Amino acid sequence: MIKREAYMSRIRPFIGDELIKVLTGIRRSGKSVMLELIQNELTAQGVLSSQFIKLNFEDMRNVRLCTAEALHREISQRISSIKGKAYLFFDEIQEVIGWEKCVNSFRVEFDCDIYITGSNAKLLSGELATYLAGRYVEFIIYPFSFGEFLDLYTSIFPKGGKQEAFTRYLTLGGMPYLGNLRYEETPSQIYLQDLFNSIVLKDIVKRNKVREADLLERIIAYIFGSVGTTFSAGSISKYFKSENRVAAPETIMNYINYCLDAFLLYQVRRQDLQGKKLLAINEKYYVADHGIREAVFGGNMKEINLILENIVYMELLRRGYKVTVGKAGSQEIDFICEKKREKLYVQVAYLLASEETIRREFGVYESIRDNFPKYVLSLDEFDMSREGIKHFNIREFLLMSDFN
Repeated sequence: MIKREAYMSRIRPFIGDELIKVLTGIRRSGKSVMLELIQNELTAQGVLSSQFIKLNFEDMRNVRLCTAEALHREISQRISSIKGKAYLFFDEIQEVIGWEKCVNSFRVEFDCDIYITGSNAKLLSGELATYLAGRYVEFIIYPFSFGEFLDLYTSIFPKGGKQEAFTRYLTLGGMPYLGNLRYEETPSQIYLQDLFNSIVLKDIVKRNKVREADLLERIIAYIFGSVGTTFSAGSISKYFKSENRVAAPETIMNYINYCLDAFLLYQVRRQDLQGKKLLAINEKYYVADHGIREAVFGGNMKEINLILENIVYMELLRRGYKVTVGKAGSQEIDFICEKKREKLYVQVAYLLASEETIRREFGVYESIRDNFPKYVLSLDEFDMSREGIKHFNIREFLLMSDFN
C-alpha cells in the first residue's frame, strides 16, 4: 500500500476535527485506500478499531441503508455502544438518498469524526448541500502521480529504473489497482476498459439519465482524440454534422459537463495575458488518467506530445495549482499555474529536436516581463536552459518536491 503522503499531509491537520472530511475523485483512484490510511493513522494514535463504523454503499449488503432515514437509524444504534468518540467512514456516499441531512445530523447529535467519499463533483453543490455549508473540507484524490507510480513499480520490479517505469507509465497511467496486475499490458488494458465502462454507465449515464449513450461515447472519443487542443461544443457539433450525425451544441455541452462531474475529464479555461481576462470560448480538455485513454482510444505513444501535456497538467492539479492556458497575442502558453501567492508558467514539448522548435518553445515567454518561474519541459536529457527560462526533463520535473 502506497502511503500517499501528499494527501495525508493535507488531511492530517483535520483528523479529529469537527469538520466533515470529503474525499472526491474519479472512480478507483484510491479514495477507499485513503480511508484505510486514515484509519491506520488513528490506530497509531491509540484509537481502538471498535470506535470505527465503516460502510461502503456500493456493497449490496448495504442497499437497505441507502436512504437518509435508514442510515440514521443504523448509525444511531451502532454509535450508542461506542465508548468515546466514534469515527464514521462512508464510502461512495452519493448512493444514499438525502445523505447530506443524516450526515449533518450525526455531526450535531454525536461526538464523532466523519469521513466520506464520492465519485461526483456535484456531491456538494446540490440544494441539500446547504446543510453542510462551511462544515466540511474537500480533498480531491487523483490517480497515481509518476512519483507514486515509480514507488510501487520499483517495489514490484526492483531492477526497473526511472526511465523504464516512465515508459510503462506513458501507456498504463496511474490507476492504483494496476500494481496488483504487476503492470502486465493485456490484463491492465482489460481492467482499464472495464473501469471506463463502469464510469460511463454508473457515474454518467445512470446518474444523469442520459438517453443517447451512443452520442455520449462519440463525444468522449472525440475529446480523447483531441486532448490538449482547443475546441468548442460548436466545433464538435459541426464535426458530427460532417459525419451525418445531428447533435446540438447544448446537448454536447451537457454531456461534457456530465464527464467533468464524474472526474473523467478536466476543462481548462484560456486566459488572455494582455487583456488579463478569461476567454469565453475554445477550452482545452484533459483526461483524468491517460492510461484509460490508451485502453479505450489508443495512440498514446503515437501522440506522445499530447500525453506528456496531459501528464504535466494532472501533476499541476495534484500540487494544488489553479491552471489556465495562456494566450499572448498569436502565441499560446500551455499552462499558467497559480496557488496562493505562487505563480509559474509551463511549456511542454516532446523533444527540442531543432533550433526552430527551441525558438518556438522558449520564445512564447518573450512578451511576459514578470519574474515568476518559467519552464520548458521535454524528454531531452540535456539541460537547455537559457535567458532565465529553466529547462527540465519531464521525468525529473514530475519528481521535484517543489516547482517554485
